[in-house]
Amino acid sequence: MAMKRHKICPWIKRAALCAAVLYLAGCGAATQTSTSTPTADGKSTYETFESQDYFVVIAKAGDTAESLAARFLGDKSLAWMIEDYSGGAAITPGQQVVIPRKSWDLSGVTSSGYQLVPVLCYHNLAPQAKGRMILGAKAFEEQMRYLKSNGFRVINLKQFVEFVSLKRQLPQKSVLLTFDDGYRSFLQYAYPVLKELDFTATLFVYTDYVGAGGNAFSWADLKKLAAEGFDVQGHSKSHGDMVRAANEPAAEYDRRLEAELTVPKALFQKNLGYEPTILAYPYGRQDDAVVRRTKERGYATAFTVRRQGSPSFVDPLRIHRSQIYPEMSMDDFIKNLNVFSQEEIK
Repeated sequence: MAMKRHKICPWIKRAALCAAVLYLAGCGAATQTSTSTPTADGKSTYETFESQDYFVVIAKAGDTAESLAARFLGDKSLAWMIEDYSGGAAITPGQQVVIPRKSWDLSGVTSSGYQLVPVLCYHNLAPQAKGRMILGAKAFEEQMRYLKSNGFRVINLKQFVEFVSLKRQLPQKSVLLTFDDGYRSFLQYAYPVLKELDFTATLFVYTDYVGAGGNAFSWADLKKLAAEGFDVQGHSKSHGDMVRAANEPAAEYDRRLEAELTVPKALFQKNLGYEPTILAYPYGRQDDAVVRRTKERGYATAFTVRRQGSPSFVDPLRIHRSQIYPEMSMDDFIKNLNVFSQEEIK
C-alpha cells in the first residue's frame, strides 16, 4: 500500500493544483510549468501551475511569503499580496500557496464591509511631551515599533492617492504617516526611527514657516528629504484658518484665500522643483467654498483631521486624518488603527 500511495500522490497533487488554478481563473486556460531555478535549498525546483491571474505552488521548507513574492512576483515587498489573499502570513512545507499576479480588489469593498486606511497626523517631537502638539520621542518610537511588530505596512502618499482613485489595491493593514507644519525636530527624533523600520512619511509644510530658523525646516532640508523619498506637500501659506471669518469682507477674503493656495505653489516650484498638488487644511478646517477653490487651484487631494480611517470612496478633497496627541496611551493610539469597517453590503 505504501508503494502505491507514493506513486499516486504526485498525481493527486498535480490534479489539486490544476483544479485550483482552473477555479481561480474562472475555468480559463491554465498551463503547467516546472521552474528551472533552484529553490532556497538549492536542491530542487518548484512545480508550478499558472493562469493569467495566479500562480499556484506547493511550498517547500524555508519558504516564506517574502521569498515566494521575490521569486514569482519579482519583489519581496509584494509579500502582502500572498498574505492577504491566503488570510495569513504562515507558510508550511507542502502547503498549496496561491500567488496573485495582479490586484484582485481595487476598492477594498466586500460583502461584509470595506477597507479603511488610517492616516495618522503628527506635529512636533521633543525629548519630553509638552502641551497637545509636542509628542515625546520615546512615545513616538513605541508607536512606530508597534506598527512594525503588528504587521502594519506604512505606505507612501502616491500609493494612498492611487487607492482613493481606485487605481491601486493596498495591503489590508496599510497606514499613512503625516507630519504637519514643518518642524525640524523631525530630523532628530522621527527620521532615524523611520529609516530603521523602513517607513516613510509625508510632510505638510506651510511656507511662511519654512526657513524661519529655530525649529523650522529649511528648503534645503526639505529638498534632501524629498530626494530620499519623503513626500513634501502643502499646508497653506500662513497656517491661517482658510474658512471665511465672520464679518470678513468678501474681497479681502478672496485675496487671502488665493494667497494661501497659490503662494506655496510658487515657492515649492522655486525651491523644490515642483508644485504641490496635495494639501492639508490648517486645523482641518474647510467648507464648500474652500474645497471648490482648492480644486480650482490645482490641488487634487486634500486632508482634514476627522478622526477615522478613509475608505477608497472617501471624498478626495476631504480625506480623514487622526491627530496623535501626547496624552494618548498606547491603547488610545491603537484605537486609531481600525483597518476595516464591518457593514453588510447589499
